[in-house]
Parts: sequence; C-alpha cells; structure tokens
Amino acid sequence: MTTDNPFSANPFSAPSELPYELPPFDRIEVEHYLPAFERGMAQQRDEVAAIAADPEPPTFDNTLVALERSGRILQRVSAAFFTVTSADTNPRLQEIEAEVVPKLSAHNDAIMLDPGLYRRIRELYERRDTLGLDPESAWLLERYHTDFVRAGAELSPAQHGRLREINAELAALATDFGNLVRDEMKASAVVVDTEAELDGLSADAIAAAAVAGRDRGLDGKFVLNLVLPTAQAPLAALRDRALRERLHTASVTRGSRGDANDTTGLVLRIVRLRAERARLLGYEHHAAYNIADNTARSVTAVEEMLAKLVPAATANAAAEADDLQAVIGDEFALQPWDWAYYTERIRRERYAIDETELRPYFELERVLRDGVFYAAGRLYGLRFEERPQLRAYHPDARVFEVFDRDGAPLGLFVGDFFTRESKRGGAWANALVAQSRLFGTAPVAVNNLNINRAPDGEPTLLTLDEVRTLFHEFGHALHTLFSQVYFPKFAGTRVPRDFVEYPSQVNEVWMLWPEVLEHYALHHRTGERLPQEIVDRLQAAEQFNEGFATTEYLAATLLDLAWHTLSVEEAEAVDDVVAFEAAALAKAGVATPFVPPRYRTTYFAHIFSGAAYSAAYYSYIWSEVLDADTVDWLTERGGLNRDSGDAFRDKLLARGGSADSMEVYRTFRGRDPRIEPLLKRRGLTGAATS
Repeated sequence: MTTDNPFSANPFSAPSELPYELPPFDRIEVEHYLPAFERGMAQQRDEVAAIAADPEPPTFDNTLVALERSGRILQRVSAAFFTVTSADTNPRLQEIEAEVVPKLSAHNDAIMLDPGLYRRIRELYERRDTLGLDPESAWLLERYHTDFVRAGAELSPAQHGRLREINAELAALATDFGNLVRDEMKASAVVVDTEAELDGLSADAIAAAAVAGRDRGLDGKFVLNLVLPTAQAPLAALRDRALRERLHTASVTRGSRGDANDTTGLVLRIVRLRAERARLLGYEHHAAYNIADNTARSVTAVEEMLAKLVPAATANAAAEADDLQAVIGDEFALQPWDWAYYTERIRRERYAIDETELRPYFELERVLRDGVFYAAGRLYGLRFEERPQLRAYHPDARVFEVFDRDGAPLGLFVGDFFTRESKRGGAWANALVAQSRLFGTAPVAVNNLNINRAPDGEPTLLTLDEVRTLFHEFGHALHTLFSQVYFPKFAGTRVPRDFVEYPSQVNEVWMLWPEVLEHYALHHRTGERLPQEIVDRLQAAEQFNEGFATTEYLAATLLDLAWHTLSVEEAEAVDDVVAFEAAALAKAGVATPFVPPRYRTTYFAHIFSGAAYSAAYYSYIWSEVLDADTVDWLTERGGLNRDSGDAFRDKLLARGGSADSMEVYRTFRGRDPRIEPLLKRRGLTGAATS
C-alpha cells in the first residue's frame, strides 16, 4: 500500500499524542531519525524563507513570532535524538550523529546569516521603543538581534563563507571528541583479577565491580569503571596502593596515550578554529566572545573573581597535603593516588566519618522519593507519581508525573540513574519538551546520572557525592518544570551559562538539611535513622578537604580559560597539549603536584564535546556566589518552607531566560549578590574581598 506522504508514518511527523507530548519511544526506530532531521530542516528552511520574503513590512508577529513557530519537526527530533545519543547510543546512532551534526550547523548558519531575515530583525530593533511590546516580547527582540549579530549577520559574504566552514568543522569535531571520550572511558576501565585486591571497598561496591565484569564478558573478574572526572571514588577505600596507582593513572592518561582514542589532535584543531572564529567576529579570543554574552560580561571580571580564590585555596590544599604526609610518615612520599585514601582516614579519625559506613543509609530509591522528592514537596508543594505505562528511551529511564502545589498536572520527570556502556560519563539534565504558552506545551525534564548498578535483588547504595549529584541535577529539573514563559526560546534552563548552575546548586543544600536528611537517611536493612552524632560530624566536616576540592575545580577552570584566551597566532604555535597544560597550570598558580585538575584537557568534555561550557567552566563557582547568597536568604527565612519556596520559584525559577538574568536576581534578592557567603562556605576566609 502506498501513500502520498510516506513521512506521515514517521513518529516525528506530528506532535506526540502521549501525555505532555512525551516522544513515542516505543514507536521510534533508529532509522526514523535521519528522515525526520532532513524533513525538519527542509520545513524550517521553507518557513524562514517565507518570513524573509514576506512583502509586508516587518512586525513582531510576522517576523519574531513566526521564527519562534518555525522548525517544530526539527525541534521534536533533535530533543529525542540527542537525549538518546547521550544516554543510550550505538554505532548506527553515532553514524547518524556524525552525518547530522555538521548539517545542523550549516542549517543554523543558513538562518542566522540570511541577509533578508536579519534586515527585518534589525528594522524592528531600530524602532523597538515604538512597538509597544510587553517585557518578555521586548526581551525576545533584544535577544534575537544580539544572537544574529553574534552569529555573524553583519559580516561580509566572503566572511560568511569562512564562518560556515568553521562552524561545520567545529560541530563535527565536538561530536568526535565526545565519542572518543566515551570510548576511551570504556577502554580505560581497570580490570582486577581477584577480590582480595579490592580490599577496603564495601561489599556492595565489590558486587557492582563483579557485575561490571560480567557485563564485559569477564566472569570471575572485577571491573572498576571510570567516571568522567579525574577523581575516582574507589581511591578513597582501596588499601592496595598499587591498584590505587593503576586506577589513578588510567584516569589521568585518558585521551593522551597515542592510540585510536587519543584526543590531542582534536583539541588543537578545536582551539585553533575557535580562535579564528572569534577574530572573524571581532573579538580578541574565544573567551572574550563567549563571556561577553554571559552575566560576567568580560574575561577580566572572571579573572578578578578567580584571583580572589586561588591563593587561599592552594594554601589550604598545601596544608591538607602536610596533614596527609604526617599520617603516612616516612614510609613513602604522598602521591595523587594516595590523597583520597588518606583523606578518608583522617576524616574517620577527626570526625569519625567513614564513607563506606554511610552508604547503607543512602539507598537510591529512598534518597529519590524521601529525600529529593520530599524536599520539593515541602518547599514547593509538588507531588510525584511514577507512570510505568509511559515508556522512555531505555528500560532504566523511569517516568514520573509531577503535580503542582494546587494539585494540577505540571509536567513529567524522567530519571535515568545507572551507568552503562552506551551512556556518556558524568551527570546532566536536559528537556525532552520545553514549556511554552505559545504552543501550550508543558515541560518534560530529564536527569541522567552514572551510578553503578547493584546485583539483582540488592539495593543500590550511594556515596555522599552521588547523593549530592542527585539533588543537584534535580535542581535543573525543577528549573525546567517551573518555567512559565510564553516563548520557547526562554524556557527553563535557557539562561546564560554562568547562571544555569545557580538553581541546581541551591537545591543541593537540602541534602543535609535536618528535616530532609532524617526523612531519607535510613539504614536500608534496619530502618535505623542516620545517628544524630554522625549528622553533626558531617556538618562539622563540611569544610574538610575543601582546599583540594576548590583547587581541583579552579585548576580545570583556569585550564579552560588558558586554552580559550589564545589568539590565532598563539593557538597555531601550540603543538603539545600535555606541555601546554602543564605550563598553563603553573602560570595560573594551581600546579599543585597532588591535586590534578578535575578534568584534564584530553577528557574535558564540558569544553570540547560542545561549545556551551567552553570558556565558561568558571560558571559553577560564579553561580555559587548567587547560590551561597541565596542559601543565606533561605536560612534567614527558616529554611524549608512554602513561603520561601514560592518566592524563589515565582520570582526567579519561573522566569527562565525571559529577562536579563542578573536583573531577575536583583528583583528576587533585592540587591546584588555578595561573595562573602561563598568564601565562608569554602573556608576561604584568607581570600581578598575587595
């Protein structure tokens, strides 16, 4: 049987009929993606061409609202496809990704560099004060004009040609980098022959290593899978120093071993192209270009903030190293692979806290429902119901319906918590459907983590850091779920990069808030509450090892800036990635021998597998200034209560990107943020505050 429109059978041809327009993953096959991308790009090209060629004078509706309405097929397929390629990829999906990403770059350039379209936007912008627009509409015009200028709309046709070439190549290189990092993480996993070598790990961690071994076809062996950051959790517990060294070395040498997964060539090419593009667009370097559109506005502002933090952080780290060496004695000199192990020993002795003894109190399901969801209920009035009949993109990905403070349906939350070989490393949040009053859509938020799965029938127990990550990523989900904007361009987390981490970091505070902790931190076998004396010690130890934590973060941040403050000529002169990294860390004052960067260049996926965090990894600590200031406000108002939650939600989270983010903050807080709460939190009282 034939049809005049064979594409109509493609699941992306029309909005999903499932609740909240959740993509119909039970009907989506791999081979649906490429035709949907092709149709979606063709449809949007036609729509944009019609806007640009409209004989009527430009108006807000026939130009900007029309642009917001364009590309619906492309939006649907992109949201589903890139969710899946991050969380459950396969060789065919990677082939499609490699083919599609450069095409999407060219498609975006065709829109942003369309002279007729830009003329209409510029004309509206020039008479913006006469249009009588409401605040969100006025901001939409402001943002479109800025985005087009930053994309190169005012360059010459010859410059457009080179810009298109650069953007297409960068898109392909970013995809290649991400795939290599994922493949290298699998290849670098440490295989252990006997259980005796894992002495020190908890029983559930050993069982998870056995499961990882079986998953790789290595029955009887144990596999320590790597996580994306440099630090690997087993280093805190493994008594076998040689195995600790193996694990640390496997982590820090990823991507620089000269094999098929080596990323050094990609790094050099990406850095050079970004520098060239920045110059083409009129900027000194890529960092100047990227930061100009963030809340920081300038590289100088970022550098000034970091300069306040580095001396105190590295001094604290050096003092911590002395403490560790004192515990080790004369037996051997402290090495990076010893840091976590002896830090844990000091933590036990000083605060009587043992991470392995904490894990039985942090069972995944209870942390999720009685911790993360409970805090959201207390603060915002939310309620969650799992919807097993709604299928996500993988059997591990669970779908929850979220009900608002008045009981009305609010959106969906998809939680995908376990590691697998088809998933990239780290933890992240994204949206499958963006909230928008223009389209009448409600949000579908996704969280991904990489927690090792327990054996069948056993509970999955979390480390303290994994508990923190669960709360953090759910903060992004809340930002998505609470969005109340008209235009999809502003939905949820579509805010400046150095603002986006702020709400998620605020949500971390509830993990140790007394009434939340006592609700979820129950022993998974006995039901006993985490003893109050341990809670007291956890709170007393909050600044413990903070010199290390701050220094490893600052090292990665300053490394990011070092790569992206290179001029064209300076970027061309770099030919050794490892040597450049070492010199950059030394110049920045963070080349602490025992504290490697949180991410080394060759697996720094934040900045090289995409552009969002490039020259913007500083965003976490920039956002933490806002976060710490807000937590002070919450504490002053009594903490976990609906009045505070409603104020934070309605004045800030619901606004998404629909206004200048710092103006939104000032409206919420009543003043500019202050850095002192951050310095106090991180134990950096020696840092300058001028």
